[in-house]
Amino acid sequence: MGVAIRAAGEGDRELVVGLLDAAFQDDPVSGWVFPGAERRRTRHPRLMAAFADIVLEDGRIDVTEDGTACALWLSIPAQDHGLGPEHADDEGPARLRAEVDPDNRRVEEIARLTAGIHPSGVAHEYLWMIAVAPECQGQGLGTALITAVLDRCDQDGVAAYLEASNARSRKLYERLGFDLKGRPLDLPDGPRMWPMWREPLG
Repeated sequence: MGVAIRAAGEGDRELVVGLLDAAFQDDPVSGWVFPGAERRRTRHPRLMAAFADIVLEDGRIDVTEDGTACALWLSIPAQDHGLGPEHADDEGPARLRAEVDPDNRRVEEIARLTAGIHPSGVAHEYLWMIAVAPECQGQGLGTALITAVLDRCDQDGVAAYLEASNARSRKLYERLGFDLKGRPLDLPDGPRMWPMWREPLG
């Protein structure tokens, strides 16, 4: 049985932010950015909201019809120069920190580090984040969301890119045809992230 997927709009913002917050509260990278459970509980939703706003404006958010999962995608042109799609200029990470958690340098640091490893010179679809409600994980919803876009990538001859933030998700992406691109990113005194690339099939 297929999973019904639709494009999210502004009216879905709270739904998307809620999904992202719930899915990533216990993620190793989120725990590094926001050490301490109370700080993470209060500040993490702000970061997820900032990400959702960027993608609602400049990209596309796919959501399952039942509202249990979402995927944030950006189409990156070949002329992108590697600053990272979330930051039109080098001041983007500082603005993000000021908006989300001004006293937390790691908000800015994670933005700069991921921007620094983002591929440039090749047009691609960037899976920025994917979130499945915790009680619905393991049901294939994330795979369905990703596959829907990868099928279009294959038809159009477009590559795809993402950063896996934990070993479990990395295995899923490998099953979908992604390979490690370059070296993993080891966050300072923190967890590892895996930049992953998928060439179009066919």
